[in-house]
Amino acid sequence: MSVQKYILTIDLGTSGPKVALFSSQGELIGSDFEENRVMLLPDGGAEQSPAEWWDSINAVVKRLLGRKLVSSEDIVAIGTTGQWSGTVAVDKEGNALSNAIIWMDSRGEPYLRKIMDGVFKVEGYAIGKLLKWIQSTGGVPGYAGKDPIAHILYFKYVHPEIYERAYKFLEPIDYIGLLLTGKFAASVNSIVLHWVTDNRNVNNIVYDESLIRLSKIDRAKLPDLKQANEVLGRLNPKTAREWGLRDDVQVIIGSPDVHSASVGSGAVADYDTHLYIGTSGWMTCHLPFKKTDIFHNIAALPSAIPGRYLLTNEQDCAGVNLQYLRDNIFFHQDELATKKPDNAYKIFDQIAERTPAGSGKLIFTPWLYGERTPVEDRYVRGGFFNQSLQMTREHMIRSVFEGVAYNARWLLKYIELFIKKPVGAINLVGGGARSDIWCQIHADVLNRPIRQMKDPIEVNVRGAALLAGAALGHIRYEDIASRVPVAKTYTPNPDHRKIYDELFKEFLAIYENNRKMYARLNKN
Repeated sequence: MSVQKYILTIDLGTSGPKVALFSSQGELIGSDFEENRVMLLPDGGAEQSPAEWWDSINAVVKRLLGRKLVSSEDIVAIGTTGQWSGTVAVDKEGNALSNAIIWMDSRGEPYLRKIMDGVFKVEGYAIGKLLKWIQSTGGVPGYAGKDPIAHILYFKYVHPEIYERAYKFLEPIDYIGLLLTGKFAASVNSIVLHWVTDNRNVNNIVYDESLIRLSKIDRAKLPDLKQANEVLGRLNPKTAREWGLRDDVQVIIGSPDVHSASVGSGAVADYDTHLYIGTSGWMTCHLPFKKTDIFHNIAALPSAIPGRYLLTNEQDCAGVNLQYLRDNIFFHQDELATKKPDNAYKIFDQIAERTPAGSGKLIFTPWLYGERTPVEDRYVRGGFFNQSLQMTREHMIRSVFEGVAYNARWLLKYIELFIKKPVGAINLVGGGARSDIWCQIHADVLNRPIRQMKDPIEVNVRGAALLAGAALGHIRYEDIASRVPVAKTYTPNPDHRKIYDELFKEFLAIYENNRKMYARLNKN
């Protein structure tokens, strides 16, 4: 009888790292989490401390393994995943030279626009450059300046001393891989948003030298590429000793959170769709083809599953809107502060559930830090619209739940145009999927059945574990969907169709009527 093997997984989320233990067949054994800070800076800056990342990971791993849920001798691999579209500048010894610039940061926008410029332009891009980018990569740098190519240009022109000292620029998950193994490398999935790789052959992704020249980035400062299912190396001996693990534990190079969530959601067949509600949000599915929609910032990019493409997009603010409501409005730490309850989100759920659909026609727009999809607009901002003296906090709370769902419906329209078929039932995952009322609101607003997946907050670490298990031969890719159970299915309530159709129409009008105002207010 064979001994069960286990996989330790690390998800470096924006809110902090989550660490979990899974069986090699994808069964969750246990997990733990540590919160990290996000530093928001003038002119669209957003940074985190790499040292804080590692300290938190180290603390969470030790706490989880200290619970003795499994024998450390039976842990054979580490799978990694985490936030995408970030940049860590490191020296030859692997030391971070500054804070990490994360996916929310748009300070590189003016330097990116210079390399996109030309005489004849479409959507702000010189036509020749646009065609080259799309042909090779399947996408194009977002002109909001939130991709790593813009981050690196920001270092080059604003902090040249860091740029010159940098040996490599790494995505967050590849930086964690470096700390775990001492290896400088990038997953072919994580590197995609640098927009300098040729992704036409999904089984042989390589750097495109002409795009590197166009980007004005030094090739030597970019890491070598590995497939997402490759073994990066063994866990370094010092960390293995500190964590009490075997010295032959294999570290899989891994994939960003969008890719791992697509696997951990169970929606792995072509066109099967999942919606993620975490700090940010996205709606994706696997595809058998490469395609790009530059007008709505949607592209089919390499998947974590070998030989497949993944429809890729992002909405910048999803679950963070509820966090904002909790921390900045109801329980803000000022002289009138009241103690923030540990169950604030459950209280929000209860209030939203007893508040009528439509929130008295109060509309919340969730664009608190700009938006990426289906519009690329770093200047748009959120707010409550149609507020009156009759409105209460009940209306405000439910309208935030609904506003995030309206945003997902906006995205759904362009996904269906992209794949040329209607989306069926949607697997809902992420922290937002723990809320029964939010699942029902999404079903009603999207007019689609919503499958609330079991352990939805573990979706990224589950995906990383399943991908690691497949990479090491413990499970087949085609068996993954059967390892991810559905907790409950929510069907659309026809009584809410009319009000949500009406308010969604006005939600779109709010953006169209105010986008120029947002630009005027927020460009400086």
